[in-house]
Amino acid sequence: MKQYLGIIGGSGLYSMKDFVFDERLTIDTPYGLPSTPLMAGKLAGVDCVFLARHGEGHVFSPSEVNFRANIWAMKKVGVKAIFSVSAVGSLREDIHPGHMVVIDQYIDRTKIRPSTFFEKGIVAHVSMARPVSQYLRELLIASCRSLKITYHEKGTYVCIEGPQFSTMAESHFYRSLGAAVVGMTNLQEAKLAREAEIDYATLALSTDYDCWHPDHDHVTVDQVVAVVRANALNAQRILADAVKKFDFSKKLECEGILKGAIMTHHEYIKPDVIKRLEPIIGKYF
Repeated sequence: MKQYLGIIGGSGLYSMKDFVFDERLTIDTPYGLPSTPLMAGKLAGVDCVFLARHGEGHVFSPSEVNFRANIWAMKKVGVKAIFSVSAVGSLREDIHPGHMVVIDQYIDRTKIRPSTFFEKGIVAHVSMARPVSQYLRELLIASCRSLKITYHEKGTYVCIEGPQFSTMAESHFYRSLGAAVVGMTNLQEAKLAREAEIDYATLALSTDYDCWHPDHDHVTVDQVVAVVRANALNAQRILADAVKKFDFSKKLECEGILKGAIMTHHEYIKPDVIKRLEPIIGKYF
């Protein structure tokens, strides 16, 4: 099977100007359709598929994004690793609007979203202690450095339900946890990609100081969008540089992670369950 790098674009990154489009892949999944068809082509000469997380025209709120369909579809077409781009609010004074953060940890504050493929007849427990691919993080860091784009090489991402921004009390609470940024999407992607044995990393684009900052006691969409648009071009430059450095022959961290993680005895896993998860667990059956 052909192998790709996956790129998931968030707010402000609905397309990539340097992405050479070859094919539009419409993938129907057991969970419904992905946010958009997968756009297959080349970025910097590397085979990639691009997906706009919130749909064409930004029609899906964070809670409406079909995360399972998005990741399942990428696994089905042969995505080996995913670079995710996400707009976030800064929870630290030193992370200014316009800065990039290469995320290394997450905190889940969502409430109503499916976050696993393993249910309804099959159980698996995958470690999330280190939820981000160190290899992909190193590629992003190297690209930020070589392009002289201001970045922070680690930080914890608090994922909230949304679509509302945080209350001031919540914002101060997240700061007390030592978190670096707050966003609404990446936790589910990180969990599902790990279950699908796809390495995953987040390039977070700081858009504002959230409401904890005395000069930013409320956040408006206009403020966020203005910074996101400015950041989007830098994000595209970073991604184009990072994918060129990716080694498809390298054994990645998530390869084989399901071996020993599936708890359900094989004789109790029904054929329809195996069919549902075939791109993810097929090699183990």
